[in-house]
Amino acid sequence: MTAIELKKLLIHRISEINDESFLRAINTILDAKTQSQVLNLTDGQRSEIVESKRQFEKGLFIEQTEMDKEFNRWLNAK
Repeated sequence: MTAIELKKLLIHRISEINDESFLRAINTILDAKTQSQVLNLTDGQRSEIVESKRQFEKGLFIEQTEMDKEFNRWLNAK
C-alpha cells in the first residue's frame, strides 16, 4: 500500500469515528508528529541559508512591496 493510499484509507476511517475523545487523541498524536518533524538539509542547502542570512544582515535584499512594484513596471512595459 502506498503512502497516498494509506492516507486516503485513514481519512475515510477517521471520518466514520464519532467518539470525540478518541478523535482528540488522534489529533494529539498528529500534533506531536508535525511539531517534532525534522528537516534534513543537504550541505548545499545549509550553505545557501547561511549565505542568505549574511546577505540579509548586509542589507542586500529588496522588500516584497518594492519587488511587486518592479514586477508590475516590468509587466506594463510590454
